[in-house]
Amino acid sequence: MLHDQPHLLIVDDDERIRVLLQKFLVRNGFLVTAARDAAHARRILSGLDFDLIVLDVMMPGEDGVSLCGELRKNRETPILLLTAKAETGDRIAGLEAGADDYLAKPFEPKELLLRINSILRRVPPADAERDVPKVLHLGPLRYDMERAELWQGEELVRLTATEVQLMRIFSVTPGTALSRSDLVEKLGRAGGQAQERAVDVQITRLRRKLEADPKQPRYLQTVRGAGYMLAPD
Repeated sequence: MLHDQPHLLIVDDDERIRVLLQKFLVRNGFLVTAARDAAHARRILSGLDFDLIVLDVMMPGEDGVSLCGELRKNRETPILLLTAKAETGDRIAGLEAGADDYLAKPFEPKELLLRINSILRRVPPADAERDVPKVLHLGPLRYDMERAELWQGEELVRLTATEVQLMRIFSVTPGTALSRSDLVEKLGRAGGQAQERAVDVQITRLRRKLEADPKQPRYLQTVRGAGYMLAPD
């Protein structure tokens, strides 16, 4: 992966659980991207690789066991299933679909952390896979996550130092809204309304480089009441 910190994908239709798990795991040293359902997870996985996937079983539409089985056809990423069901039959179905472990809800966050760390210790480093460039596609643009470079065809799009920082921050959590205060913190700046307004200005400038119509952003979206979100193709 791109970072010393393991990068996890959390897939759960319950927003409260997604937010709580994301905050808890970030505090414990992980990079975390969240998806609200199987379709959202598939879009994220089309452009990113992860060290481990935490996948809820009971979701509307495609359930976690089905998604796990499909993912196992072309990737070896460890998968930890979460479900409200604790019956033996459900555990077996998940493991037969290719899950590496299974944790029944409700659970203590510390137990989840122990399970994740246990799985990661068992996974050998995939050096060849880690050397594959990670790219996000934004319409005619592509963002090389390893080099922190934005390209349009063969032309490098020039980014300011702050824009480079913002793209790094957004690219590790595509599809997840980040508040202005979160962005201020991740940019390493003192808090306060002045800094939050400064972030708004930087977002406006970055949109001019990402969007065909910056006033109607497609890729760097405003999420009402939540903040800003990078939404790659």
